[in-house]
Amino acid sequence: MKILVTGGAGFIGSNFVRMYLDRHADAGITNLDKLTYAGNLENLRDVEDDPRYRFVRADICDAGVVEELVRGVDAVVNFAAETHVDRSIGDPSGFLRTDVFGVHVLLEASKRHGVKRFIQISTDEVYGPALDTAFSEDDRLNPRNPYSASKAGGELLARSYFITYGSPVIVTRAANNIGPNQYPEKVLPLFTTNAIEDAPLPLYGSGDQERDYMHVDDHCTAVELLLEKGVPGEVYNIGAGNHTKNIDVARLILRELGKPEDLITHVRDREGHDFRYAVDSTKLRALGWAPTRDAETAIRDAVRWYVENPGWWRPIKSGEFREFYEKQYRARFEEAGQNP
Repeated sequence: MKILVTGGAGFIGSNFVRMYLDRHADAGITNLDKLTYAGNLENLRDVEDDPRYRFVRADICDAGVVEELVRGVDAVVNFAAETHVDRSIGDPSGFLRTDVFGVHVLLEASKRHGVKRFIQISTDEVYGPALDTAFSEDDRLNPRNPYSASKAGGELLARSYFITYGSPVIVTRAANNIGPNQYPEKVLPLFTTNAIEDAPLPLYGSGDQERDYMHVDDHCTAVELLLEKGVPGEVYNIGAGNHTKNIDVARLILRELGKPEDLITHVRDREGHDFRYAVDSTKLRALGWAPTRDAETAIRDAVRWYVENPGWWRPIKSGEFREFYEKQYRARFEEAGQNP
């Protein structure tokens, strides 16, 4: 299978590219990535010389480039997205451009060239908070921040191409991923790398917010399965059932690293912070998928990767990241009586 993977230099995309090449000797992957702040070619240094792989630096909103790359591929897997809720609250415009218009560009090219599978990677956050239940694929969407709203817009557009044009679109809604190569704005790499450096861990509010922390490898195998067995026009939830409070994630990270719990610093909560996400993955499991790690194992495995790979994350935690971190947390730390 020849696949165009968009956003393949990012966290989930790079793990998918590496996994798919490892498991499919006859695969061919073109990785289209704009290399924004979270895209990093170091994530794929081990496959850059593989003749089955090529990298193209470009924007999915560039219709001319997309047209050329889609021609001749069997499938498109769209990981490309602006993804961080905190950044979407500060500046939604880039999210709308990439997460909606970029999907439109990919869909148009795929329609013209008869692509056999189009996997649109979405998120469980489109459902909004799940206070006492787990959402199924038929539940209504209730996005409550610019990030989740942009992802909902992109997936609804993708599904409309199935209904209107018969495009072979499959939408996935995945839980929170953790694992190697995750940009340290996200909670697990942020807390882990801060703790390694004996810096405070900025925990929003009480820390009782709950997420389903799934190892990225499990997400990747789900996408692999859907390329083979997914039904066009369908939506598939991808969740491991690893529901864990954020404060418990912080405590487990500190225990794993042998660091004191007083590094946890409760800071002013995120605006409009959804309390809990949860999805029912029965539909996907019926195709033969199952997660391989429980919450504690997934978190421990991810923490050890950052311990063993400081050469990857230390250069990142400067420059653009430092500017974001200061903007996002300085005032919150000062309100909490902490020096960031």
